[in-house]
Amino acid sequence: MIFDKDGNISIITQEKASIVELVKKLDVIYSRFENDNIIVNLTSLKPLVTQDVVEFLNISNQHRKGKQSFVIVTDKIKLEDIPDELVIVPTMQEAYDIIEMEEIERDLGF
Repeated sequence: MIFDKDGNISIITQEKASIVELVKKLDVIYSRFENDNIIVNLTSLKPLVTQDVVEFLNISNQHRKGKQSFVIVTDKIKLEDIPDELVIVPTMQEAYDIIEMEEIERDLGF
């Protein structure tokens, strides 16, 4: 797991361990980035199944309740099988775009 910071965005890149292990680690160290927008980069992992990304549902919901963005980056899953509460995009640029749009919406009070 690699942590990077870009302004108010924490980027978490998972390269080897399982999604379940990643979610457990995120729960433990959540206080480190609870006030940042979060991008979870899963692009280097082999094909994923729906249950892999659904593991992020609780932490995503918690983070979004705190008025922060939580975006997962992967192009290895069928988006129609994913719950609407999760934001999943195929590229890092799209993740940045989503965060920018959500910040504008929050500033406007939506």
